This record gives sequence, structure tokens and C-alpha cells, in this order.
Amino acid sequence: MKVSLFVTCLNEIFYQDVAKDVVEVLERLGCEIDLPRGQTCCGQPAYNSGYRKDAITAAKQMITSFEDSEYIIAPSGSCTAMFKEYPGLFNEHKGWQERAQAVAEKTYEFTQFIVDVLGVEDVGAVYPAQATYHTSCHMLRLLKETEAPFKLLENVKGLELLPLENSYDCCGFGGTFAVKMVPISEQMVDEKVRNIEQSSADVLIAADSGCLMNIKGRMDRKGIPIDVKHIAQILNTLA
Repeated sequence: MKVSLFVTCLNEIFYQDVAKDVVEVLERLGCEIDLPRGQTCCGQPAYNSGYRKDAITAAKQMITSFEDSEYIIAPSGSCTAMFKEYPGLFNEHKGWQERAQAVAEKTYEFTQFIVDVLGVEDVGAVYPAQATYHTSCHMLRLLKETEAPFKLLENVKGLELLPLENSYDCCGFGGTFAVKMVPISEQMVDEKVRNIEQSSADVLIAADSGCLMNIKGRMDRKGIPIDVKHIAQILNTLA
């Protein structure tokens, strides 16, 4: 099975190891990976900020880069959800809308693809730790994905998954929201951090690097020694 990886901006700039782990997990499951060289930002920051023309420009670049792919995988519910928004950007451009729809239909978040397309729930990972899981907003609310990450984590040997109070609450990142609404964002991430501390977990796991960056940044400032991992990093840890 041929899979095209959309690395995403945050992973390309800050979390290259996450992209590496995604590739290694998928290759271990029998996928052939390529990275289309024309990929850029998916356009979500512009889209969320109301800059529709800029979002359309980014979307056209991404559609052109990925439309020949068999499957498109992103280690981010947020960026995956943006691909799903592409058809709506081209309501007045039928040709582009059809191309956008074709791309959207073959785009999956990393864990979603493993469970729903490959039909795998145990990737052979081993990670002895007590962990809790943050359900990122776009993955939960836009992709409606509530099961795939947990099915995979439940089969990680040695991992005890602890409940996180109000796990469905936003961490306060929201891309440009954290920049434009700093006081509100700060209060939201502080509440998230309190709940993580109360879980007694040693590790926080999530499927979106933006959430992890925001939460880890706050915990570091507060001197809270809880490790933070993208789910791909957990799934790529073998005995």
C-alpha cells in the first residue's frame, strides 16, 4: 500500500522525530511511504483567521501536490481536518472542488488510518509507563474520532492509561487563538495542566503536536516534570 505523508508545519520545524516515527510505524505495517516535495502549510492558520484567499492559495498547492497519492496521512487531527475543509473553499470553482473532494476523501489522521484502513489495533509497541491522553479539539469535534488512539494505546504493552478529567476540553492552543487571545488561552492551558497533574500520570500523550507544544511549554514554565509524547513516539517504541 502506497502512502503519502503530510509532515505538517510543526513537525517539519519542531518535531522531526515525530515524522520519523510515523514513517517507521507505517513501514513496519507494510506501507510504502513517499513525501511529496511540493507540500507546504495546509492553509489552516489563514483559514481560521478569516483570510480565505490565502487559504485557497495554500489549498491549491496541497491539492496539486497530493492528488496523485493513493492515501494521504497526517500525524495531526487538526491538519487532517483542514484537508476535509478544502471542498468548501471551492464552491464557485467546480473543477477545483472536484479535485479537493477527491483529496479530502483519501486523507486520514495517522491513528485513524492504522485502525480503520489497515485494520490494525496492536502495532507491537512496548512502553512501560503511567500515561494520560489529551483528546485534541479538531480530531474530536471535526473528525469525530473518539476510538482509534485508545484502541492502539490499550494494546501497548506495559502502558497504563489513566483517565484525564475533562479530557475533551481545549488546551487553549487553537493555532492563532493562542496568539490573539493570550489571557484566555493561558487560563485554558492552566486548567488542562492541573487536570494532567491530578491524573498522576508520568506521561501526557496526544495526536497533535500543537497541543503538545502548548501544554509542554506551560508545564515547563511551571516546573512540572511530566513527559510529553506524540502517540507516534509511543507506537514506535519496541522491546
